[in-house]
Amino acid sequence: MTPTLLVFAAGMGSRYGGLKQMDGMGPSGETLIDYSIYDAVRSGFGKIVYIVREYFRAAMERSVKEKYTGLCGVDGKPVEFLFVSQELDMLPPGFTVPAGREKPWGTAHAIWVARDVIHEPFVTINGDDYYGRETFDIAARWCRLHAQSQGAYCVLGFALENTLTDAGGVNRGICFYGKDRQLVSMVQHLRIQKTDDGLVRGINAITEEEAVLDARDLCSMNMFGLTPDFFDRTGEVFCRFLRENEGKAGKEFDPPFVFDCLIKEGRGSCEVLSTPSYWFGVTYKEDRPGVVARFEELVRAGVYPTPLWK
Repeated sequence: MTPTLLVFAAGMGSRYGGLKQMDGMGPSGETLIDYSIYDAVRSGFGKIVYIVREYFRAAMERSVKEKYTGLCGVDGKPVEFLFVSQELDMLPPGFTVPAGREKPWGTAHAIWVARDVIHEPFVTINGDDYYGRETFDIAARWCRLHAQSQGAYCVLGFALENTLTDAGGVNRGICFYGKDRQLVSMVQHLRIQKTDDGLVRGINAITEEEAVLDARDLCSMNMFGLTPDFFDRTGEVFCRFLRENEGKAGKEFDPPFVFDCLIKEGRGSCEVLSTPSYWFGVTYKEDRPGVVARFEELVRAGVYPTPLWK
């Protein structure tokens, strides 16, 4: 069994000011997604599925074909690349897009729209984040261990202090779990940043109150290990979400909401795995020079070749 990588690449990049998915940041013009795919393939992933918007799908497909033709996985077989569009009107039967809705429905919806092309354990990532080779190794191992599982999922947790940026506040889902490492809840916190007093502060999205956070807390970077049954269960929860938020144009349907429903109903569990890797990415345009410098350092250290694909 070779797991699949599902890449969230449909974001508009409003805070960044452009399509981050196609911005070359490596020494030879490599994108953040390129480095994730390089690490994932070396860890044993055999299929890559991109979630994109229809208006730039053709450009993405062209870019991928140019870069990855002939790329083989660790098993010697060609890596498969697929594209799925995420659009507003992709809804369960009986539902329509509320007036005023402009953005996609969220990352859980992005997972759900890929239900027809993934039939094996898979891992999700953001297209504008760097996760590190160790993280993909951990995720691939989890997938292989859960090849026959149902209702068992995982979140790859990064230490909060390893995911902050000096360019501004970030939004993170803080993981709360028991001694058995099973997720109890994931609470979204907004505008997280280190303040002048050395503390990490953010706004609890539920209570809307400021909270002091532990820099060692594990947080989600949208990297989840999932089994194919998650699609049907997400579809059920999505219908409930749409009914409860009928007419509300701004609500987003994200994995923490799905996990919370399934855990409370006893229909699923989510293991919290930790990674020693440091995250970096381009939430803001000001992050770009730092990311470029980090990749130059990694190339000099021999972690990556340049160009990545020869």
